[in-house]
Amino acid sequence: QLNVIIRSSLQNLREKIDQLKDLLLRAVSTHQITQLEGDRRQNLVDDLLTRQKQLQASYKNEGTEPDVIRSSLMTGGVKRGVTNPWFLEESEETRGLGFDDLRQQQRRIIEEQDAGLDALSSIISRQKQMGQEIGNELDEQNEIIDDLTNLVENTDDKLRNQTRHVKMVDKKSTSCG
Repeated sequence: QLNVIIRSSLQNLREKIDQLKDLLLRAVSTHQITQLEGDRRQNLVDDLLTRQKQLQASYKNEGTEPDVIRSSLMTGGVKRGVTNPWFLEESEETRGLGFDDLRQQQRRIIEEQDAGLDALSSIISRQKQMGQEIGNELDEQNEIIDDLTNLVENTDDKLRNQTRHVKMVDKKSTSCG
């Protein structure tokens, strides 16, 4: 009877790990979580799968010594230079919170981020509007400058013509006397 319970539990563990893999793939593909977070979680699922295989081998008395496998399954610490993520310190913010509390906290954080993004969006929209208004004002002033340039050129031409006439009148007046 104990063997039946163990086999059933191992099969149930395998099914749950498969469900986790499927849910993780779906979460990454629908962008519910970031790729970096998906990779971190995939490493955790892979570690679970390895441990499940070790349990399966231990149950069947295959491979290395069963006592070594049993002790390695539940020990924390460093394995090949990688810290076991299950034994990392939990942050003060999440310590003591249940699954629903964590989910609620994540939703609250996401709502705060959304509010911040909305504020940033409105600021950027306002800056865009200001940039467009500045551009319109520059266009108007460029037209005014172009008009002034034309007026100055016309005035300059008239002034040169008048200066030539004055020189001609002055030349004639000196030659008459």
